[in-house]
Amino acid sequence: MIQKILRVSFGIVGILVGMALANVLVTNTWILRNLEITLTPELEVILYAALIVLFGLIFFILFPLMLKGVKKLSKVVETSMENVRLIDIGLGIGGLVIGLVIAMLISFAFSQIPIPWIGGLLTISIYIVLGYIGFSLPIKKREDILQAFQNDKREKDANVPVGQKRPAKKKGAAIPKLLDTSVIIDGRIFDICKTGFIEGPLVIPVFVLNELQLISDSSDELKRNRGRRGLDILNKIQTDLEIEVQITEDEVDSKLVKLGKSTKGKILTNDYNLNKVATVQGVDVLNINELANAVKPIVLPGEEMKVLLVKGGKENGQAVAYLDDGTMIVVENGKKYIGTTTAVIVTSILQTAAGRMIFAKPKK
Repeated sequence: MIQKILRVSFGIVGILVGMALANVLVTNTWILRNLEITLTPELEVILYAALIVLFGLIFFILFPLMLKGVKKLSKVVETSMENVRLIDIGLGIGGLVIGLVIAMLISFAFSQIPIPWIGGLLTISIYIVLGYIGFSLPIKKREDILQAFQNDKREKDANVPVGQKRPAKKKGAAIPKLLDTSVIIDGRIFDICKTGFIEGPLVIPVFVLNELQLISDSSDELKRNRGRRGLDILNKIQTDLEIEVQITEDEVDSKLVKLGKSTKGKILTNDYNLNKVATVQGVDVLNINELANAVKPIVLPGEEMKVLLVKGGKENGQAVAYLDDGTMIVVENGKKYIGTTTAVIVTSILQTAAGRMIFAKPKK
């Protein structure tokens, strides 16, 4: 139905185009003089009718082809814009507007040129050149622009009386936190920093950025999306949070643990193996998974709860349920209750580095 309405509307546009063209032919004496045509009122009516019908039919008939072309063009634009970040679009549009305003001011001088076509050509050229420069330059200099805004914000904060400064901006003996690739891709670090539980500075080694770049350029779609998510998280931390972020080029043999030793910082990660290696070498680790487990509600043996049993367990007769936070509950002899909400009694809790598991039995 919508396509039919659009097709009729497109046909009306063709009618208007035909009417405009007929009006140009009728009122333009130069065309009539060169074609040696003398228009009578009857010929004018015929000309109007012919062009209106002709262009109306052309636009009406060609609408499916035009619609198909528009769809292809939109897919191409959508594909090309898929990897473009919102901040790049904003900077590009802002730069384009500034470039066009400058071009408009310069074009006033060209209007004084006595030869019209030269002034018009120069005006078009300056609009194209400055529009392109205004759009592309801010995107290429994105990092410098963001850094300038951050430096300006730091200078303003430095001039604020000490009692009025936000705690996150106070620079003292806060221990540096080194971010590894896994915790950046995970994304929860942004929300944790936003709550103010982690003091800065956050240190991001160059080799971590390089690893994120390699992942985001991977031919595997899943890895590519994870890498781009990590870069987006870093960008959000730098632009949206009141926390100091440092990019260090000190790669120290590209080993995060050695860098933690040299800076006396703590490693932020959710990588179980990295956690173990760092602990053995005496480097403090803040594990996001351990934090998530620590803030889960405490359940004690003997406590009663109601859970929905969703599937069978590994052992015979077992059933499995989940709490809202994702904690697994294994219910012994609960297989016959699968698909129902059942009252169970907690018998034991198993805490591992990977998470918490609760064992229970049906209430008799």
